[in-house]
Amino acid sequence: MQKFNVSPRRLLAGLALLLPALCAPGAASADSFPSHPLTLVVPFAAGGGTDSIARDMARTLADRLGQSVVVENRGGGGGSIGAALVANARPDGYTLLFATSTFVTNAAAGISTSYDVRKSFAPVAMLGRGPLFVVTAKGLKLRSIADLRQLASRPGADLNFCSAGNGSINHLAGELFKQKTNAVMTHVPYKGSGPATVDLLAGRVQVFFATVPTILSQVRDQRVDLLAVTGKTRSPLFPDTPTVAEAGIADFDITTWWGVLAPAGTPPEIIARLNQAINGAASDKQVADRLKHEGAQAISGSPEDFANALSAELEMWQGVVRKSGMALD
Repeated sequence: MQKFNVSPRRLLAGLALLLPALCAPGAASADSFPSHPLTLVVPFAAGGGTDSIARDMARTLADRLGQSVVVENRGGGGGSIGAALVANARPDGYTLLFATSTFVTNAAAGISTSYDVRKSFAPVAMLGRGPLFVVTAKGLKLRSIADLRQLASRPGADLNFCSAGNGSINHLAGELFKQKTNAVMTHVPYKGSGPATVDLLAGRVQVFFATVPTILSQVRDQRVDLLAVTGKTRSPLFPDTPTVAEAGIADFDITTWWGVLAPAGTPPEIIARLNQAINGAASDKQVADRLKHEGAQAISGSPEDFANALSAELEMWQGVVRKSGMALD
C-alpha cells in the first residue's frame, strides 16, 4: 500500500480552505436554491377557496423558481396539523406553509398546538388580504347592521352566530362585534365553514362572519342576506354594501389574509429568494385574478413586514380573547 506523507503546514493550509465551507452550509445551499421540487403545505382540505389560491400561486411560483411546487393538503385541527408538519420540517426552504389568518387567531385563542407561532416559523411573504362578509339567515329578514343590533338588543331574541371552529377568524370577528356593540349572541362552533354554511342556509344558525370564498355563491344566489363587509373599504364585488364601520361601529377593520411561512432557522438568503419569488407570483395576473375573484387584493412586502403584521394581529386578537373571558381548552 502506497503511503502519503503530508506535512503539518500543508495539512493546516488544507483545513483553512475547507473550514469556511463546513461552517457555512446555509450559504452554500442558498447559492443553488432551489435545486429540487418544493412542497407547499395547505393545512385545509382540497377544493376550498384557500386551496384554490394556493394552487394558483404554486403554479406561478414554480415558473419563477424554475422548480415544481407540489401542493400537499394536510387538513385537520383548524390548520394546526399542517402547520405542525412544517414547523418540524428541515429549515432548508423546501417545505413551506400556506397560512391564513386562522394561524394567528388559533394562537390568540389559546388553542393547544405543538408549535409556537412566534418561534417555530420564519415569515416569508403575505400575498393577499380580503374582508369577511356579515351575513344572516333569510328567515331573519334583516337588511342592515342596524337591524341586527336592534334584534340583538331585544330580550329573548336568542341570537347565535356560527363559525368554522373555536379560535377561527369567524369566531373572533363575532366576539369583537359583540364587544363593540353589546350584542347578545351565542357562539356555535362547527368543524369547518362547510357545515356552518349548511346550517345557516337551513336557518339552524342565524349570523355568520364568513370569509368571502366560503359564502360568495350563496350571497350571489340570494340564499343569505349580506349586511356589511368587515374591511376598511367596501368590496368591489358588492360596492353598494357598506362596511361595518360605515354602519356605525367605529374602528371595525377585520380582514383575513393568505401568506407563506418557512420553518424557523431557514437561512435568510433562502427566505429572501422565496420572498422575491412570492411577491412576483402574487402580482401575476393568474394569482391576482384569483384573489380578486375571492374578494381580496394582492399585496407584497418584506419578510419583516409579514412578521410585524403577524405580531400586531396576535396582540389584537389576544386582547379580544381576554375581554371575552372565553376558555376553549
